[in-house]
Amino acid sequence: MSTDAHPIDNPPTTTGRVTITDVARAAGVSVATVSKVVNGRYGVAATTAERVLEVVAHLGYETSLVASSLRRSRTNVIGILLAGFDPFATEILKGISAEAVGKGYELLAYSGAISDDNAVGWERRSLSRLGGTLIDGAIILTPTVNVPTASVPVVAVDPHTGSGGPSTVDCDNIEGARAATRHLIDLGHRRIAHVRGRTDLESARLREQGYRESLEDAGIPYDPDLVRDGGYRAAWATDAARELLSLDDPPTAIFAANDLSAFGVMEVARERGLRVPQDLSVVGFDDIPEAASASPRLTTIAQPLQEMGMRAVTMLIALLEGRRIETHVQLPSQLVIRKSTAPPPGAAPEA
Repeated sequence: MSTDAHPIDNPPTTTGRVTITDVARAAGVSVATVSKVVNGRYGVAATTAERVLEVVAHLGYETSLVASSLRRSRTNVIGILLAGFDPFATEILKGISAEAVGKGYELLAYSGAISDDNAVGWERRSLSRLGGTLIDGAIILTPTVNVPTASVPVVAVDPHTGSGGPSTVDCDNIEGARAATRHLIDLGHRRIAHVRGRTDLESARLREQGYRESLEDAGIPYDPDLVRDGGYRAAWATDAARELLSLDDPPTAIFAANDLSAFGVMEVARERGLRVPQDLSVVGFDDIPEAASASPRLTTIAQPLQEMGMRAVTMLIALLEGRRIETHVQLPSQLVIRKSTAPPPGAAPEA
């Protein structure tokens, strides 16, 4: 069908949103006829319906999601609720988008906290605002609170620490943190610090647990002075790194709970004239695309971020269709060794 087959007889003069009245006027039919065509109802001749659809495509007319949902109790829209479009969220969005293709759902990325970094509980407010009228279900990335009940089905990626929450997708955070710390221990480091993530997220708690377990396995006493809050943010991590590197006996290696925090640690090392990895080894977590292009290239724990997004979509669609699902999906993590780690200063070379 070509939108150029027939010229539009009465093009709308408005520069605002195209209305159903504009479509009816341009197609030379009644508003009722346009309504029947766009809603797939019977009673309109094929040639007339074709004409209306050509005008709809030409003008870019969109029916109201709210009105449609009230009629059908469905919008076929999945909401993705996220605090911001950082590299972590962007990679997960790529996976969500790829998996949603051909499934009959549109995507709505929404942030109710983008103007307030300290907002807590914005997900609940957003679900109350969107659920049932604009979206059929939601995928929440790194929620600030637990969402045990909602007006629509919910899947959380990187869930909150609370119990009784929605279905979740994450990676093996404990083993990832164990691998990161073990790698540093194998290089000969004993003063290994940890810049932890958001303490309200399960991932941060589990990564700290894995760090402590690896130290214990190696017979290295846990030192609370070597642990600082980084909140998964580069700005907070720089403060944490300055504190750690100002200790009388500073660490020779730092395991940061995510790559953004690792970048903040490396920035502070440069400020102090320390070379990475010759003077300080740094390991991150996530393996966002920037990790491979950092200077030096960052050793990190790879999360399958896009796959996590894909699995979240699969789970949510199953919930929307009334199918039973596995309520918690955990994907493997993997150590990726690059150029930001090396034996500690003064270590004897390997034979």
